[in-house]
Amino acid sequence: MQTHFSLAQLADPRVAEANDILRKCVHCGFCTATCPTYVLLGDELDSPRGRIYLIKDMLEGGRAATEEEVKHIDRCLTCLSCMTTCPSGVNYMHLVDGARVHIEKTYRRPFADRMIRTLLAKVLPYPARFRFALLGAAVGKPFAPLLAKVPGLKPLAAMLRLAPGIPHGPSQSELPGATPAEGPRRARVALLKGCAQPVLRPGIDDAATRLLTRHGVEVVRVSGEGCCGALVHHMGREEEALAFARRNVDAWIAEMDGAGLDAIVVTASGCGTPIKDYGHMLRLDPAYADKAARVSAIARDVTEFVATLDLPAARAPLGRRVAYHAACSLQHGQKVKGPPTALLRRVGFDVAEPFESHICCGSAGTYNMLQSDIAAELKARKVGHIEALKPDIIAAGNIGCMTQIGSGTNIPVVHTVELLDWATGGPVPEGLGAAGAAKAA
Repeated sequence: MQTHFSLAQLADPRVAEANDILRKCVHCGFCTATCPTYVLLGDELDSPRGRIYLIKDMLEGGRAATEEEVKHIDRCLTCLSCMTTCPSGVNYMHLVDGARVHIEKTYRRPFADRMIRTLLAKVLPYPARFRFALLGAAVGKPFAPLLAKVPGLKPLAAMLRLAPGIPHGPSQSELPGATPAEGPRRARVALLKGCAQPVLRPGIDDAATRLLTRHGVEVVRVSGEGCCGALVHHMGREEEALAFARRNVDAWIAEMDGAGLDAIVVTASGCGTPIKDYGHMLRLDPAYADKAARVSAIARDVTEFVATLDLPAARAPLGRRVAYHAACSLQHGQKVKGPPTALLRRVGFDVAEPFESHICCGSAGTYNMLQSDIAAELKARKVGHIEALKPDIIAAGNIGCMTQIGSGTNIPVVHTVELLDWATGGPVPEGLGAAGAAKAA
């Protein structure tokens, strides 16, 4: 793709990066076939190629974003399926991230949209605030249908519908400290605490800790770390995202330079993608560039790391059919595709993958709240393909996907690591209940 940035514009390293990305695009259109919004809407401007043209025009002109540009860029899920498909290596993730920062700086959104985005940014990344908000949501849930009829308040209705009810209280997995390995220590890792996941499903990190320590890994919960910054990053709130990143880098580097870490293990793949990208996010910060690169270099999805532990193979099948949902942040963002299904099969599950496994479920961080109509269509499409497999259980590696899919089916949805823990001596995962326990026995 030809670009026409001035020399003065190219002096800005962010513009120079966008120029390099844009020039790799060859207009082939392969990305349109795997883009969820294009598949649903059929509008070229709701495809990666169309959005690339919009971003190019916006940045080359050095002007404020228009309402039309914002509409189509907001509709992007950042699922990154286009990057898996692209034969030219276009880094669409960095391009659209930069475009969202430009939008946030130059475009004034309608009042209701601004307030809702601020609410999400000031609540979801903070576990205590999120727990309090969920208590309020439990009271407000009956009013969701009324709010849905007011265009500017549809995101609030979506939030209420997704709210799971009374939240879990703080768990042991949120407290700083270390859980020693059982038997000889093979490795020492930090387990990301995060923000939303410990509120919604604290059992996930509990299961990860049991699984890792059972197989010779010391698990450390590092003081000072928290939200990875993804939620605000994808809303273009750059300074807030970088503040979260710097805080986490400081916490992990102190541990790496102290007792040492072999890996930073992440159980929410939506967090793993930005953490692996911290080196890029902080590349222009001389105080953090090298430290962030060190952190990104040892970040691992939990299934990536567990795959190195050589779990014992099952002596007999477990008699449970598992539909594995590949989170976009894991399969497209991190290129981790094989380990989750290979591990589940190794410990005895019958694993099936749904048709269109590359297409997003519609969760995408805050997308299922901010773009609830499109998200609902994608959820119905995903749930239909999963239910066609007639599974006993649905497994996924991201809390956002688990919440989204779980709101559309009665089949229990659990984290991959919960099943791995259960199959190797841990308790029945939350949500499987007595029926699951009986069948396991």
